[in-house]
Amino acid sequence: MKKIIFLHHSTGKSIWLGKTNRYINKLTGKSDIVRYFRQYNKKHGEYYQIEECIFPKKNPYGWKNYPYDYYNIWVKHSGENHYMEEPTLEILTKKYDLIIFKHCYPVSKILADTGSPDIDSDVRRIENYKLQYNALKRKMHEFPETKFIIWTPAVLIKNQLKEEEAVRTFEFYKWMTEEWNEEGDNIYIWDFYKYETEGGLYLLDKYAAGPANSHPDREFAARISPLFCRFIIDVLKDKRK
Repeated sequence: MKKIIFLHHSTGKSIWLGKTNRYINKLTGKSDIVRYFRQYNKKHGEYYQIEECIFPKKNPYGWKNYPYDYYNIWVKHSGENHYMEEPTLEILTKKYDLIIFKHCYPVSKILADTGSPDIDSDVRRIENYKLQYNALKRKMHEFPETKFIIWTPAVLIKNQLKEEEAVRTFEFYKWMTEEWNEEGDNIYIWDFYKYETEGGLYLLDKYAAGPANSHPDREFAARISPLFCRFIIDVLKDKRK
């Protein structure tokens, strides 16, 4: 058996559900991703067990899952004890073979660099993101028997994101995929950015939940959900990198 956990907030929930109604999910636990893995296990004789988890929770830590927050919980406050009720990697890696995590789309509201990066700053700047990501990579490398999938940054629709913020997000995306990513290690990148932007700088309006809502709509989520599942399985089967 391989155990998988998907740590997310709202955009992640959209992909987790796909076309599944939220009310049905709340009552039954069913979702497009759960259904995909059940069918895959039955067809291929595998036993992949996947679950989701809101991370971090709204209370007591706060509804923040940006590079600083993963660094804060997993690196700065690492160890065998929970930090503000949130599990560290020392705790998660004892239970799961694959850990998946992502950021909410405000990660793309990136301010200009100052030339004085600070790893302990929660201000969203590329210079801070890079320090925090490098620290996270070193931390994940401490658990070579565990695999990790991290999503590329989610973005907003054009009327909710300044052009300079969108350009900075693309710059960080390129750094993450071309420089930060390492061949042959235990960290894998799922390129959500390319699916939602299709080569542009923003979540395409046709994929958004509404004209003022940068969450994916159900049609887009239903199309992307199985692609995400196949990527997860490829990682588990060492078909990536």
